[in-house]
Amino acid sequence: MADETQVWAGGCECGGVRYEIAARPGPISFCHCGQCRRQHSHVGAYTTFPREAFRLVKDETLAWYQSSERARRGFCSRCGAGLFWDPVGEARMDVTAGSLDQPTGLRADRHIWVDFKGDYYDIGEDGLIRKTSTEPGNQSKVEP
Repeated sequence: MADETQVWAGGCECGGVRYEIAARPGPISFCHCGQCRRQHSHVGAYTTFPREAFRLVKDETLAWYQSSERARRGFCSRCGAGLFWDPVGEARMDVTAGSLDQPTGLRADRHIWVDFKGDYYDIGEDGLIRKTSTEPGNQSKVEP
């Protein structure tokens, strides 16, 4: 398990965007909404943390896309890596789990928006929590 005082760092593939998180991120959520599937070419894997713990270290290639009225998505304009899900007006934000430097010490605990999963795959029996778009805990995500 990772030390609670550590700083989690991450960034894009080409190094144009780097960030740090000075609080332990939450468990990984696998999001099956249509926007995440399009953004990541499959499901999105995100971890949440307090916005105040976030710091951009390097942002020379960071671009933002307003994906809905409720959130914007940050990505690298050079290598295309999806990095951030930033809900408007909330005290938290998310980073993509794959953009974190290893080791993270984090584990997945849920699948969300499972009622919008792609028809080309099944969610196996992995023991993780499953939430639909109408269940508590999914109201902060954007609709597919």
